[in-house]
Order: sequence, then C-alpha cells, then structure tokens
Amino acid sequence: MRLIAMAPLAVAVSAAGGFGFIGAADKLSEVDSYLEQAARLIKENPDQGHAGLQSYYEKTGVLPVGFGLFSWAAAEELEKAVAAVAKWKPAAVWLFGAHRNSDYAVWTEKIRRAGGGRTAVWVQVGSVRDALEVGTARGEARPDVLVVQGTDAGGHGLETGAGIVSLVPEVADALEAEGLKGDINLIAAGGIVDGRGAAAALMLGADGVCLGTRFLASEEASVAEGYRREVVRASDGGLNTARTKVYDQLRGITLWPKGYNARGVLNQSFHDHNGGMTLEENKKLYDEAMEKEGDGGWGVGGRITTYAGTGVGLVRSVMKGGDIVREVQQQTLRRLKAVARIPSYNVPSSR
Repeated sequence: MRLIAMAPLAVAVSAAGGFGFIGAADKLSEVDSYLEQAARLIKENPDQGHAGLQSYYEKTGVLPVGFGLFSWAAAEELEKAVAAVAKWKPAAVWLFGAHRNSDYAVWTEKIRRAGGGRTAVWVQVGSVRDALEVGTARGEARPDVLVVQGTDAGGHGLETGAGIVSLVPEVADALEAEGLKGDINLIAAGGIVDGRGAAAALMLGADGVCLGTRFLASEEASVAEGYRREVVRASDGGLNTARTKVYDQLRGITLWPKGYNARGVLNQSFHDHNGGMTLEENKKLYDEAMEKEGDGGWGVGGRITTYAGTGVGLVRSVMKGGDIVREVQQQTLRRLKAVARIPSYNVPSSR
C-alpha cells in the first residue's frame, strides 16, 4: 500500500489492537517525517487505544507502528531509513522486492543494529524457495517474521506462484524441516479480507494475517475517492482483477525486479491493451485521464489504475481503520469457536 497506508491509518490499526504499517516504499528520505507524524498522532489522540500506545511508547521507547520499504531502493537511501530507525525505534520494518534474496540480509543486519534489538524485521516472500533462502540466513541477518504472500494479493508480487491455501503450509513444513519452527513467525497475505479468511489462514499454519485491500476502503487511507469507490464497487475478484505489467507501464514504474507484476481491477486501459492498442497510445489516454478533475478517471470505463486483490468483492463499505480491525478480530474468533464446537468422530484406520 505504497503511500496509501500512511501514519493516520497505521496508528488507527495499532490503536485497535492490530499492527499498523506505514507504506513508505521507495520514499526512504521521508521515513523520518512519517514516523514523527505517527508519534504525534499517538500523543495527541486522547482515546483509550491511543493512550495505551502512548503508555507503551513511554515505557519501552519503541514506537508502536512499523514501516515498509521496497528493497530495490538505492544504497544511499537505505542509510536514511536506517537513521530513522535509530531515532524512532519503530516496532518493525517490513522489507520487500529485493533484486536478490541476499540483499535482505544486508538490510536486516543494518536495521537490527540501528534498532538496538528493539525493531523486528519482517521480510515478504512469495515462494517456498524464497522463504528458505531468507529464513535460513544466520545470526542478525535472519528475519523475525516472514510475510508469505499468495498470488491473490493486490498490488505487487511474484508473477507466478500459489495461493496461501497451499503456500503457507508448505512454507511452514519447509521451515520446520530446517529446524526453524518457532524461530520465525509466519504472516499470511493475499486474498484475506475478513475474519473468515483470517481464521482459515491460522488453520493453515500462519501466526497472523495481513490485510491490504480491505484497508483501501478505510477512512484513513490516503487514496483518491475514485479509487476508494472502485474498491467498494468491484466484485467477483477472480474475474475482475488480473496480474499484469500494463498498469506499471502506464504509470511509468520501471524499477521493480524481474519476475514481479501487480494485480489490479480491470479497466479500459487493460481491455485496450489486450485488444492490441499500442503502449504509446494507451499511455497517452492514461495521462489524459490523470488530468481530469474529480474522480472520473476510475471505474469500469475509466483508465486509472486501482491496485486490489481478488478479495475486493468482499469489500462492501468504507469504515474507520480501527473498526475494520475490531470487526475482523471478532469474526475470526467466532469462526474459530464454531470450528472448535464441531464434534469429533472416530475415523477407522486406513491400515
């Protein structure tokens, strides 16, 4: 959620009992100001949730939000992010999109040292291979958390891969085979929008879940109203979203490593691309749509990109970020309790 999940949303999520992240992405020189805003919002809001965050911050010196970075950022930009970690001690830093898995080890070591052992490191992966390469790093280079992203996820991810139904348990098994069970927590991401998806992910072996698309329709999300309306309007996400490079090409995004693309809601730009329109003509029309006043550039006949996952059809209303967290928590507990009440039966042995 690059520059969409900013300090207001991250703080709202943490205040409600979740773990909010700021989508700093490639704007590493701005991380210091993003964290400063988060600290100010926690201090200035008098409600109970924010008071709890402020008390935690005062006692521990750890800012109770995290921020996420694109790991293809330039080396000199990394130093700016590391300096912000040393200053604010955020609870976690989330790394994603490295050119090589070995790059994560470099970032992880620097961030861990800057945080004085108080800032956890999360690394996002999309395959068993990557999970093993990142998770088996030694010493300070090993992350605390692997975010296991399935292909249902919105926005950027691997071009090819699996959904979390098979990916999460296979990653869990692979790490256990390496003797790492309990050393690294797994967070499931991709297609999870409500408590039903969260409960399912926990049953698959995840220790927690990440929601992105659902928070696009939060009041605190830093997103155009047309984008937000399109997330609420879209349905049948398996048919009406696609993983493609065309949205990046139209937006002039060129720095993502090989093997990545992004999932977004189908629109006229996508349909024209599939119909054979040249990139030059498509981009001309895209740029014209960007110049329109208001939010007319989004929608079925619109041209502006709406990154979202296949779970977009389950997003039906705009809510406060904290209310989304509480609703998902309550739904998850209800589903897990319902499963626990299912009677067990004696199943004959197959032997």
